[in-house]
Amino acid sequence: MKLIRYGNIGEEKPGILIDEKRFDTSPFVKDYNEEFFETNGLEKLEAIVKENTLSPVAESERWGSPVARPSKILCIGLNYRAHAEETGAAIPSEPVIFMKSTTSLAGPFDDVIIPKNSEKTDWEVELAIVIGKYTSYVDEKDAMDYVAGYVLHNDVSERAFQLERNGTWDKGKGCNTFAPLGPFMASKDEITDPHSLKLWLKLNGKIVQDSSTADFIFNVPFMISYVSQFMALLPGDVISTGTPQGVGMGIKPLPVYLKAGDVMELGIDGLGSSKQKAVAYQKH
Repeated sequence: MKLIRYGNIGEEKPGILIDEKRFDTSPFVKDYNEEFFETNGLEKLEAIVKENTLSPVAESERWGSPVARPSKILCIGLNYRAHAEETGAAIPSEPVIFMKSTTSLAGPFDDVIIPKNSEKTDWEVELAIVIGKYTSYVDEKDAMDYVAGYVLHNDVSERAFQLERNGTWDKGKGCNTFAPLGPFMASKDEITDPHSLKLWLKLNGKIVQDSSTADFIFNVPFMISYVSQFMALLPGDVISTGTPQGVGMGIKPLPVYLKAGDVMELGIDGLGSSKQKAVAYQKH
């Protein structure tokens, strides 16, 4: 199944994508949130779709994040060998973990706001995992049992905030609109092998990232198991698995960063594509 959410920001309703058309599931499902995944919601939704006639969603409706705001958005840094090399970083001996603020969550076609005082906002196409049930200290061999599905993620990053200010990477990762997810969450059965997916990102129509998850340093079950050694994973939590080479900070001879009006288009095999325009911060 392919889960979608639609509607104005803060008023999203759940739906499903069937043959590239969106249908409303809100009469049967409250939202795609922790409670939904925790109570076997995917299996119940499959029965609902088979047994009921669903109303179509108007084409004019905004696409929201396909999952509701999770308890955590966790990210793995430097998980592609070529990306580590382009940034001059050592190949990590164990995964780098950081968090994005849950308030950074955005829809797949929403504008990305360049933060106030930012000069180094960057792009990162990533495969993200959605956790399906509670786990802590899970063994690698059992980790895939806890996956609900997968989703496309643009791990937007402000490099000066991330790398040039005292503290953790989180400062440059959690700004508003810095986590566009979607257009849909594909349930686990939709993706045969998460370790052989082509992923790409275009900046103003030009390909800048073009790689495959086959270049992972750490694979999906290892990442889930590893993260679970340090914190419990709740249903609906998101783990983003890192970005390949081709980010702005790695461009030679001079880095390239987002400016107002730039357009990012990105996609992953089996997970669709998204598009965001960078806009300047404006005080409201």
